[in-house]
Amino acid sequence: MEETIKLEQFLKLAQVVATGGQAKVLIQSGVVRVNGLVETRRGRKLRPGDQVEVDGETLLVMSDADE
Repeated sequence: MEETIKLEQFLKLAQVVATGGQAKVLIQSGVVRVNGLVETRRGRKLRPGDQVEVDGETLLVMSDADE
């Protein structure tokens, strides 16, 4: 089974935001891109290999097996 993580959870894990509320505001403001496209859904499921861009910084989604 392929691993997934919700966008808002990923932003917290990557320490881009401290809380789910902050993630919600950030995502809904339209400044978060997933694989080059603006994403406004908090529950967007990310998979290993996806790229998340926030404030000019690109973060790569990795699986536990990649560590």
